[in-house]
Amino acid sequence: MLHPDLLSKYDKLKSILREMESVAIGFSGGIDSTLLVRVATEVLGDNALAVIGRSATYPTREFEEAVQLARSFGSRYRVVNTEETDNLKFRENPPDRCYFCKSELFGKLNVLADEEGVRWVADGTITDDLGDFRPGMRAKSEQRVRSPLLEAGLSKDDVRTIARELGITTWDKPSFACLSSRFPYGTGITKENLMKIDEAESFMRDLGFRFFRVRHHDERTVRLEIGSQEFHRLFDNGLRGEIVEQFKKLGFIYVTLDLQGYRSGSMNEVLAADSKEAYLKGT
Repeated sequence: MLHPDLLSKYDKLKSILREMESVAIGFSGGIDSTLLVRVATEVLGDNALAVIGRSATYPTREFEEAVQLARSFGSRYRVVNTEETDNLKFRENPPDRCYFCKSELFGKLNVLADEEGVRWVADGTITDDLGDFRPGMRAKSEQRVRSPLLEAGLSKDDVRTIARELGITTWDKPSFACLSSRFPYGTGITKENLMKIDEAESFMRDLGFRFFRVRHHDERTVRLEIGSQEFHRLFDNGLRGEIVEQFKKLGFIYVTLDLQGYRSGSMNEVLAADSKEAYLKGT
């Protein structure tokens, strides 16, 4: 059973969704938007629409899992193609790259919501996101987008606890970000290189790894981040050679291991605090 404080937040989430009456939810398959879709479907039925974006920046496995989850919940869903890679500013990969990606996504969501006669567009933003470097939040503020989980005061731990209580099988799924986050800022993003990283990370998943990132540093060099809890597998299970061989097949010459291990947003480590603030404000 949920703790009374968390139960109160959960009830508030359901109340917010009832008040919204109908909603189109940007559904990535991550645990935050997964919980939102699950609860919205329960509260609103067919008035809840899960919208799954498909693009070169979205990992193939994540797309497939999002579709499976929507079907398992009995949720009404639609797939939309997003073309952020057609945007020159996005391809240049500035630190506020996510702003251009989210602008594209939210724009498509609003068009779809109008077509479907849906009152609101929503995303899976939670309280934890407020303390992170997320330029995409600026795009949300410019468009008609609400964040029911955030309005209900839910954190990542809250989301996982509720998801587990509801029997959502992916309640402990590691966080992920779109494939463009695998490239250092200022390094141009191409569909070809996005496909390489998608293939590399799919291979890592097939080997059973859960906490990792494959970072593309140039045409020859890839940097592999592995979670501390899985670090030993690179050697104990003799997987190192398989990984090197596969990555070389993808065209990389140097396959490097980051001794600091996996951490979300490591590409942001090069940004100074003042420059982060400027990009968040769009100045």
